[in-house]
Amino acid sequence: MKNQICTILGGGGFIGRYLVRNLTKKNYRCFITTRNAFQKGYLKTQATPGSIELINWNSNNFDELKESIKNSDVVINLIGILYETRKQKFMNIHAGIPEAVAKICADSDVKKFIQVSAIGASENSKSLYQRSKFQGELKALTNFKNTVIIRPSVVCGTEDNFTNLFSKLSILPIIPVVKMNYKFQPILVSDVADTIVKAIEAKDNHGKIYEIGGPQVISFGDMVKSIMKTLNKKRFVVEMPMPLAKTQSVLMSMLPIPPMLTIDQCKILSEADNIVSNNHLTLEDLNVKPSDVEEAMKKWLWRYRDGGQFAKVQ
Repeated sequence: MKNQICTILGGGGFIGRYLVRNLTKKNYRCFITTRNAFQKGYLKTQATPGSIELINWNSNNFDELKESIKNSDVVINLIGILYETRKQKFMNIHAGIPEAVAKICADSDVKKFIQVSAIGASENSKSLYQRSKFQGELKALTNFKNTVIIRPSVVCGTEDNFTNLFSKLSILPIIPVVKMNYKFQPILVSDVADTIVKAIEAKDNHGKIYEIGGPQVISFGDMVKSIMKTLNKKRFVVEMPMPLAKTQSVLMSMLPIPPMLTIDQCKILSEADNIVSNNHLTLEDLNVKPSDVEEAMKKWLWRYRDGGQFAKVQ
């Protein structure tokens, strides 16, 4: 029996490196598309020679991607951006790519297309990020019937942009947080990877949406306080008024890489909490038991402690 082939768009990113490891353990052969393939050679160390192939690809040229998809059993799209740049726009990345990939899947023998979106994706959102995520879901489902949507809450792990950001901010005596009572359901990146694999293996889930989050719903402010406790640092965590946050985001948007909140992210924080709504399928439907993120983050945040890994936590 030949190994199944899986094409992963954005497989060299945060979620991708964990997903590739899981898939190769199940004897999938993975084609990984990435903008700079020469920088992703480390992915090949996760499996036996020949199990992982890197494809140099950008969203302006679908010819090489088309060939990869036509030979695949499963296609997974992990591509996403947190803020827009001059060259990368939300609608092009979050809606245009899923639409193009779904159309190629429909013309091929692909058995399943997994589109990774985000909790909060909505056509009525004030946030262009969330509207573009919804459009990506809609276009994928419309153009390929064997599509499965996965919407994670905030994804945490060793390389994340959340726990690491606030750990770096711990050099400040006061940590500003926009809308401290905003709730989300952080999920460990390894659990997201497990969910994707289980969604591939599940029967009769074409056209379904999974909303996934960790075992605990926590407020923004409490999560930052938990990070400070993990670092063994006493800091004042205070709420930043939304008008001030928006003013700051306008100034920060002039930088090539915004270091903190963008205007669009402020809009997200002004809307509904980022938690599982129970209007769709969840982790329970895939028999995935999520890990405690607050406990898990101790394994990577120790590097920000003043005394290092073996510093005593009070």
